[in-house]
Parts: sequence; C-alpha cells; structure tokens
Amino acid sequence: MIGETAIVGDRVRIYQAVTLGARHFPADNEGKAIKGNARHPIIEDDVVIYAGATILGRIVVKRGSTIGGNVWLTEDVAPNSFVTQASVRSRITAR
Repeated sequence: MIGETAIVGDRVRIYQAVTLGARHFPADNEGKAIKGNARHPIIEDDVVIYAGATILGRIVVKRGSTIGGNVWLTEDVAPNSFVTQASVRSRITAR
C-alpha cells in the first residue's frame, strides 16, 4: 500500500506487502479527516524495501538505504543505512 502523499524516488525496489502509510489523519473542528496534507513517507533514490516492511509518517528514507523485511519504521533513515528489526530496536546504523 502506498499512501496518496508518499514520494518514491528513482530505482526504488519495493517487495510485496510493504506499507508506506500515515501515522494518523489530522481532523478538522468537526472531527472529519483532512486529506491532502503531506503525511506519508518520502523514499529517496536507490532504496530497497523488503517484504512486509511498514514505514509510517512523513519521514525520509535517504538515498541508498535498505529496509529489511517486517521492519516497523517511524523515524528518518540516514543515507546508505541498513535497517533491520534489531537496529530499529537499538538505533539505526549506517553501513
């Protein structure tokens, strides 16, 4: 699933069951969802996102990074990083 305000760069590989989604929908005074605001991730060029990864919110996955399978990600990722479930739990590391 790729949210409507997501931006995906060039040469990005996205495997099955990946979500580029919003963390929440802002609401107006009547409680109705405000659509069109930038709320989905930005995926820069040359990124690989493996199966089952969930990337939420207006975060940036920088150029050349690899996101491992089944990772749940809500923070920006530095260029050329390799993110696995273990690195998300401790910290995101650059290779």
